[in-house]
Amino acid sequence: MTSVEDKPPRALLAGASRRWVRLVPWAVAFVLFVALLPTTIGVLSVDYGLSGGLAGGLAVAQTAPLLLAVVRPLHAWYVILASDVATALVLLTVGFPAQHAWPFPPTAIVGYLGLCLALGLREPRRTLLLVWLTTAGVSVALGFAAPHGTSGSGVLLTVLSGVALVLGGALRERYEAQRRLAEQETISEAERDRRTLLEERARIARELHDVVAHHMSVITVQADTAAYRLDGLPPEVRKEFTSIAATARESLGEMRRLLGVLRNEETRGELAPQPGLTRIGQLVEATVRAGVPVEFTPCDADVPEAVGLSAYRIVQEALANVVRHAPGAPTHVSVSASASSGVERLTVLVVNGPPPEPPAAPLENGDTGHGLVGMRERVRIAGGTLDAGPLPDGGFRVAAQLPLTDSLPPT
Repeated sequence: MTSVEDKPPRALLAGASRRWVRLVPWAVAFVLFVALLPTTIGVLSVDYGLSGGLAGGLAVAQTAPLLLAVVRPLHAWYVILASDVATALVLLTVGFPAQHAWPFPPTAIVGYLGLCLALGLREPRRTLLLVWLTTAGVSVALGFAAPHGTSGSGVLLTVLSGVALVLGGALRERYEAQRRLAEQETISEAERDRRTLLEERARIARELHDVVAHHMSVITVQADTAAYRLDGLPPEVRKEFTSIAATARESLGEMRRLLGVLRNEETRGELAPQPGLTRIGQLVEATVRAGVPVEFTPCDADVPEAVGLSAYRIVQEALANVVRHAPGAPTHVSVSASASSGVERLTVLVVNGPPPEPPAAPLENGDTGHGLVGMRERVRIAGGTLDAGPLPDGGFRVAAQLPLTDSLPPT
């Protein structure tokens, strides 16, 4: 016979939210113990003629385990069933009147029913069925030794114990169903909150695109038409306007591509080729045009698309931080592939010095810190490492190493 009590024992109804409900099993067990102990002693000694000491010992064995039943009902059942059988066998040695019930006196039946109710609240169906079959088998076996013919107490105990087991089991399963329903409702509520959050983020992204795209489109149009609207522009200025228009169109196209992924839930991949190592030079040129002197050491190694995209985004964010926080600072960008210990890696290094002059006002109000977070997330997904931090001279260094072979990110 197996039990679900492999974990540390808990009292019956210990998971109830109300304190008085948690105390009910203890109160019932205590009342049964206090009421049945002296009653059983009196019945066994007065009605059945057992000696006081023997009647007291059997009464304690039949009633004291009821207190244990609150925590371990199956263990209490072993003790009480054995004591009930022992009591029936002891009663065969004395000449009790024929009108008294045998093999189970009324007090034994009452205590056994309370125990069966506790079993139903704790044990699974298989265990409850085995308990009932054992009870029925013991009743039938003892019936063959009835001193005054067939007695109905064994049949009565079998029927009532079955009712108590079914009732307790039904109450337990109802409680478990309600608990699982409450847990499922909690999970569903959390999923709804998460879905609402994602939908709100997508909505904000679409709105942000609409706002930024409008301004970028205006910039593109103005830069493209400047040569026609303004007479006498020097060639250098015309070239600058052309560069501004090209950069604005590129940024607008990238925003539209990302927005397409957000708006189309069935999109299986990106809608356009992603930037890689070959596009880093364009980032450097754009940064130089923004007034930041940048030295660039390119790399023409053939790297996986995901690694190239991560390297591009890392350099993009690092140079954007230089423009925002250290305008005019000399910067060095280096991308190189190397092999050590049999592992090929792509090293991305962006180092800038202190700005020539502290900016009079920050280019952006506030600092979200999302840039470094995004870098670390990209490096983590690629299974590499990132080292980013300030330098003693006031500059900043970003160094990332991305493995070129397939590997899982560290856990």
